[in-house]
Amino acid sequence: MSYKVFDQNDLAFLRRLINDDGRVLTRDFMNEEYSHDELSGTTSWPDVVVKVLSAEEVSAIMMYANEHSIPVTPRGAGTGLVGASVAMEHGIMLDLSLMNRILELDEDNLTLTVEPGVLLMELAAYVEEKGLFYPPDPGEKSATIGGNISTNAGGMRAVKYGVTRDYVRGLQVVLPAGEIVELGGKVVKNSSGYDLKDLIIGSEGTLGIVTRATLKLLPLPKKIVSLLVPFPSLEQAIRTVPLIVKSKAVPTAIEFMEREVIIDAEEYLGKKFPDNQADAYLLLKFDGNSAEEIEASYDGVAQICLSQGAADVLISDTEEREESIWKARGAFLEAIKASTSYMDEADIVVPRSRVGELVEYTHSLQKELGIRIKSFGHAGDGNLHAYILKDELSDEEWEKRLALAMEKLYAKGCELCGQVSGEHGIGYAKKPYLNKTLSPETLRLMRGIKSVFDPKNILNPHKVCED
Repeated sequence: MSYKVFDQNDLAFLRRLINDDGRVLTRDFMNEEYSHDELSGTTSWPDVVVKVLSAEEVSAIMMYANEHSIPVTPRGAGTGLVGASVAMEHGIMLDLSLMNRILELDEDNLTLTVEPGVLLMELAAYVEEKGLFYPPDPGEKSATIGGNISTNAGGMRAVKYGVTRDYVRGLQVVLPAGEIVELGGKVVKNSSGYDLKDLIIGSEGTLGIVTRATLKLLPLPKKIVSLLVPFPSLEQAIRTVPLIVKSKAVPTAIEFMEREVIIDAEEYLGKKFPDNQADAYLLLKFDGNSAEEIEASYDGVAQICLSQGAADVLISDTEEREESIWKARGAFLEAIKASTSYMDEADIVVPRSRVGELVEYTHSLQKELGIRIKSFGHAGDGNLHAYILKDELSDEEWEKRLALAMEKLYAKGCELCGQVSGEHGIGYAKKPYLNKTLSPETLRLMRGIKSVFDPKNILNPHKVCED
């Protein structure tokens, strides 16, 4: 695909449209962070960044870009890990972070309508003050809700509550040619034709730009309790998870972690983890409306863990204990990053009955390739976060071993009936692995959908499934 090279005439149009030079940033005045996301190693500068304030501005820019074949890359907080918000063909970057208003809380229909730049932590705090609850809980709380929708973000509470897609009732979307469309709404169910809303969710900004979202809320649980369960080995811990899942209890979260990652978190936070007696842990969370309700759920789970060799079951029933445990869990990504010179990651998802096999494989792969791999993740939904660490390897040796590690990890995930990404998306960095693991027929359908939405391929090119 050939694109128009961005020039002074294009810049002049944007400045006339925006009428605020502080929201139109040329290369000399844009922050270096606009050239990459948080982790992927994918780097490319846009020609211009426009900090948009409305769907109408987004629409006018997309109309112009479509007419002149200028590539456009939407961006939120830039917390992604796969290069989805990197401007691979330069052109115009649309920064949606200033579209950050909470527009309506509808307590009759239990919905919240927001602009895409609202941060997840701000959204959660706002509804909790009203006694309400937005369940999706990705680890990066400073991500925008627009970014969460674009990647169908999951997080730790997915075991009980599901992922972002399950909580999006309606979207306002600007299409690549500039049309503004309304998809879905406040209705609870909808069988009115193809579900275009669900196509937008998880499309990583390749089909349209989300400019407003109506989200489903739940009543806020009145009580939360966590169990920290030490095991002699990670294998024992992971093999306990299917038994928990098959029991009648439904934990909000089932996380697994190894001692070496906990040590990284202790060093990063400068604070000791509440327990140090084991090499592996399961961390479970339960919520409900009373202590009695929660106890009825976790008592059976505690017995299952003990029967499978757990050294103890530590109940975290105070706010202080709860915070110390989950703060450490929330710091894992940054702590691992701080422990090495560079890293890359895979967030493979497999059937939860097989996550133990995938974890054990990462251990053998470390020895086979002579490279450190640290992992943690969502045992309750089979989503493993595996981090490959560069340490002191030369650039040449790093690239060689990283490529082998990724190839083998994704092949193993496929062998275990899994998928390339559980929640971080494909973006630019993971596209080769998606192309290897999906059938030609599936890829053809995906590319056909892209061509219908964006025949000129100007919106976030080179991402997800594009050739």
